[in-house]
Amino acid sequence: MGKASRIKQQSAREKIAAQREAARKAERRNRMLITGGSTLVVLVIVLAFVLVKLSQGSPSSSGNSSSTGTPLPASVTSQVTGVPAATLDKVGRGAVPAFTQGKAPFAPGSGAPLTSGGKPEMLYIGAEYCPYCAAMRWSMAVALSRFGQLSTPLHGIHSSSKDVNPNTATLTFYKTGYHSPYLAFTPVENLTVNKTTLQNPTKAQNAVWAKYEPNPQTRGYPFVAFSNKFVMRGPIYDAAVLQGKTWSQIAAALKHPTSPIAQNVNGAANYITGAICQMTNNQPASVCNSAAVTAVKSGL
Repeated sequence: MGKASRIKQQSAREKIAAQREAARKAERRNRMLITGGSTLVVLVIVLAFVLVKLSQGSPSSSGNSSSTGTPLPASVTSQVTGVPAATLDKVGRGAVPAFTQGKAPFAPGSGAPLTSGGKPEMLYIGAEYCPYCAAMRWSMAVALSRFGQLSTPLHGIHSSSKDVNPNTATLTFYKTGYHSPYLAFTPVENLTVNKTTLQNPTKAQNAVWAKYEPNPQTRGYPFVAFSNKFVMRGPIYDAAVLQGKTWSQIAAALKHPTSPIAQNVNGAANYITGAICQMTNNQPASVCNSAAVTAVKSGL
């Protein structure tokens, strides 16, 4: 074999070796890309799973999820929803006139009656952080229980720790059902204790709210429209009477007509009962003709 032939053969071998080495490097690079890509896919799946779990475990800022409060003992629920009529009659107006300074606790409504499901509607808009709502929910629960049944057990929360009358023990009407042959009760708990959105009022509900409180800067809680017969804007008794009390202590005090809590909570409940009677055309008569309602009728 001549020198030229040997050089040509060696060059060919070197070329083949170089090609094989390049192929091996390409194969290693492809394996690394496949491995890296698989790892990235796994990481993306794990991250997505974590994000889903976090979103399920914390309240949504859009207000679609929230704690429904603490289920209260049966004894508390029964004391709130079963205040004896005789006790309410003894309380009568209670402490309401002193708090409202002789003014009517409700403003007159106007326009077409609010209805829901063919029944007159009592629309409540409040917020879980609100100390004034905290006070009035007790009274509303007592009054509503005279016309129907709230879903039980009732659920307890506390008002904001950063507002007046902090940490007031109260109920929440969020996800609380109500059945009555006489009226429909529509509760809207607008904001949570942390002031994030819990339930947005519908367009129609906002229109009712704005009708009576047109300035959104001064629009407050609680707001109750008694089928446009009467409107309650704010509390009608002093929420401070509940300060430092537990759910059980408040509920137990309701049966004692001379206790400060009964004078305030039950007194307000009697006024609310009177307003509901205006919605239901004084039905049932056993409630609407009671001594308690007769006592508050002239002061509505």
